[in-house]
Amino acid sequence: MYHYDPQTALEELQEDAILPHPVHLRDMILRAKLNPQQALDLNRRFQSYLQAFGELQVLAKPLLEDLAQAERK
Repeated sequence: MYHYDPQTALEELQEDAILPHPVHLRDMILRAKLNPQQALDLNRRFQSYLQAFGELQVLAKPLLEDLAQAERK
C-alpha cells in the first residue's frame, strides 16, 4: 500500500490509476525534506490536487450509487 511511500504511490498510479488520498499525500509532503521554495510550490500544487480530488468524489458518488443499485450480471 502506498500510504506513506511516494515511490509506491507513483508506481500504483502508473499501473492502476490509483490516486493517493489527500491525507496520505499531505503526509508524504510533510515527511520530505524540502527547501522553502519547494515546500511552497508543492503546497500550492497540493491545494489544486485537493480541490480536484473533492470534485471527482462528487462526480463519482452518484455513479457508484447507481451502480450499487443495479442488478449484477
